[in-house]
Amino acid sequence: MMESSNEKIQEVGKNIQEKAALVWSVADDLVGAFKPHEYGLVVLPMAVIKRFHDCLLPTHDKVLKTYEDVKNLAVKDGFLKKAAGYQFYNTSKFTFDLLTADPENIEANFEDFLNGFSENVQDILARMDFSSQVKRMIEGGLLYRVVSDFNSEKGDFSPEKIAAVDMGYIFENLVQRFSESYNEEAGAHFTSRDVIYLMCDLLVAGDNNAFEDEGISKTVYDMTMGTSQMLTCMEERLKALDADADIDVFGQEFNPFTFGIAKADMLIRGGDPNNMQFGDTLSDDKFTDYHFDYVISNPPFGIPWKREEKEVEAEHKKGAAGRFAPGLPSKSDGQMLFMLNGVAKLKETGRMAIIQNGSSLFTGDAGSGQSEIRRYLIENDWLDAIVQLPNDTFYNTGIATYVWVITRDKEEKRIGKVQLIDASNCYTSRRKNIGNKRVDITTACRDLIVKIYGDYVDGTFRDVDENGNEIIVKSKVLDAVTLGYNKITVESPELDEEGNKVLKSKKPVADTKKRDTENVPLDEDIDAYFKREVLPYNPDAWIDKKKTKVGYEIPFTRTFYEYKQIEPADVIAKRIEEHEKSLMAKLHELFGEEA
Repeated sequence: MMESSNEKIQEVGKNIQEKAALVWSVADDLVGAFKPHEYGLVVLPMAVIKRFHDCLLPTHDKVLKTYEDVKNLAVKDGFLKKAAGYQFYNTSKFTFDLLTADPENIEANFEDFLNGFSENVQDILARMDFSSQVKRMIEGGLLYRVVSDFNSEKGDFSPEKIAAVDMGYIFENLVQRFSESYNEEAGAHFTSRDVIYLMCDLLVAGDNNAFEDEGISKTVYDMTMGTSQMLTCMEERLKALDADADIDVFGQEFNPFTFGIAKADMLIRGGDPNNMQFGDTLSDDKFTDYHFDYVISNPPFGIPWKREEKEVEAEHKKGAAGRFAPGLPSKSDGQMLFMLNGVAKLKETGRMAIIQNGSSLFTGDAGSGQSEIRRYLIENDWLDAIVQLPNDTFYNTGIATYVWVITRDKEEKRIGKVQLIDASNCYTSRRKNIGNKRVDITTACRDLIVKIYGDYVDGTFRDVDENGNEIIVKSKVLDAVTLGYNKITVESPELDEEGNKVLKSKKPVADTKKRDTENVPLDEDIDAYFKREVLPYNPDAWIDKKKTKVGYEIPFTRTFYEYKQIEPADVIAKRIEEHEKSLMAKLHELFGEEA
């Protein structure tokens, strides 16, 4: 899909990064009045404001004339939005050119300019607490200098020069720089476009209902939308398939800065800004009773959910009426709660692509919250596939990450099965790193992964990337039942001093010191396993069947493990001997025969 994908990916690493760096250089003027970790408090909202300004500039005079005509009307928003050509407007006479032309009155004029924005823009600036930063700039004598910086070439955000999608990535790059100054956790990372495109293609490629009779009509939801680039790219991908596709995107975000950027992006693209909601998804769900065709998300991992503990546990107690009925994960990591939230938001034919780290595959013993969540997905036959991404794919973390594909409506050949795809060796190395991001999933890589997902077969598959380098993807289709096990408790009798069994009510008393457990594959008979694996070594043992628990884990590493034959000892010894001879020859050559 989309021949220019690789070029756009490279723009993220080059043009977009360079543009963001130029904008961030405004921070040089903030030294002294602001601490380094506070620079983003000014740069981010100013970038949003300048983008609004540059979008509105061509219709500025028309909006002012319309405002004079309708200013006394009770309802005037519709007229002003129509005149502006956007879902927002500004009725102030000031532009950045006029602001910089009058340095003596910059404070009053800039206030007038900000107050001229429509209410939806005012909400964005309020979320960012921009008025406090304006006050600090005024106190530090910096306001005119900052406004002038954004009126220079580096602050030119006109739509003719920067497309909406690319502007979103510039915003995201700025947010990344701001976050790095806080040394945020590895899980609070950003998703680059190559990963998003792969997630989008996996969602669409496996969707039996992608095309309706009259074309594509879909709703898309991101529960941790950041600056909304996943939603933007999903819309872009669907419209590449059908230019007339009807796509409605929805998102929730807890960070006021990234929320402001997401809402700004939605306003600029002409969407419904009410679809962008502010709040903590886990504790304050803004989309109760909503269901979507697609869910696409990269939630934080390794982040505790203690802050949301009260609301999450209350939701869990609702049972099937709540989002977290199956179980609650460890309080140290809330990523699987987002997984459950996403599943709860899917239509009966819906699909989700969500990023998780490795702990979601196996952390948690049988009966634990994590295991119960895996059980919920697998026993309902919603877990479709898991794709391991290459390490060093993300800007702020190099750890192993996975895309889980959840499908509420599996096609027949996938029923009762789960596909594991190891794409850890399917990447193209970047010429220049961006933080921890050292590799890209280019078109050739993405096409190979998506093809193997669609072919649904076992094997190791090879191809070459755009530079002629080999790329490798492995696939294994497993019966879902093989991912489960019964954890049985094996008891042994307590013995008295004479070596006889201690009895109670004519039954042997269990010796808790000898208690043991065994994991019996779910597709194997427990009694047959016990007879074969335990009784020959402990004839008096028995199973306490009241303690048996069902567990699920996804043995990703074990599935793709390849045993490598160790060299025979005589071959190793011969190589060591040859190395010693070579070393001695060099010493003799260096020091002479006496060495």
